[in-house]
Amino acid sequence: MPKTGKSYRAAQAVEGYDRQERYSVEDAIAVLKKFPNAKFDETVDLALRLGVNPRHADQMVRGSTVLPHGTGKTLRVLVFAKGEKVKEAEEAGADFVGGEEFVQKILDGWMDFDKVVATPDMMGAIAKLGRTLGPRGMMPNPKLGTVTFDVADAVGAFKKGKVEFRVDKVGNLHAPIGKKSFSEDALKANLVALLDQVIRLKPASAKGAYLRTVSVSATMSPAIKIDPAAAQGAVR
Repeated sequence: MPKTGKSYRAAQAVEGYDRQERYSVEDAIAVLKKFPNAKFDETVDLALRLGVNPRHADQMVRGSTVLPHGTGKTLRVLVFAKGEKVKEAEEAGADFVGGEEFVQKILDGWMDFDKVVATPDMMGAIAKLGRTLGPRGMMPNPKLGTVTFDVADAVGAFKKGKVEFRVDKVGNLHAPIGKKSFSEDALKANLVALLDQVIRLKPASAKGAYLRTVSVSATMSPAIKIDPAAAQGAVR
């Protein structure tokens, strides 16, 4: 068996934590906040196993939402644009704005950014970046709102705490909902906002229970299971 770290073992010993228990959303976050703090502000993640078969195109769950309390991380946004959209992106707070010069920089190995937005008229120019950005989930996509002429809104959303999510090939979905330093109320609000969007995207062809498992964890902590029914109830 793989060895666990000292802080991980300390978290397992926290009063009120039971790895088999299925908690309410509020109780799960309360237990998470009791775990010993790491030497850095840990990211808190929500993990779901959905009752979908992503091998079927009509059961692929993919989307985005803006967390009401942000992610706790300042994202570096690159915008591919030209003309008046360059100024619009810069005024919205984009960290990098340009065209072909950034395409070449990325092909040469530059990756000092977290999110990419592009205007539709730039997609032909950046098509060659598909093999570089695609596997990282960073290629602009109309379904995620990252291919748009409204670059100000797109940049603003990422700066305010927009997160993107996509179910993997076996039906699992992971996404950040903030930092461990956030208040319990802030973490709950972010969790509910993300979960609400995932539920809204339930494929019509998905059969049986949609939320199979739900859990929350911090970077250095064990996962805390949440009762799927309680999680769904928190959204209503």
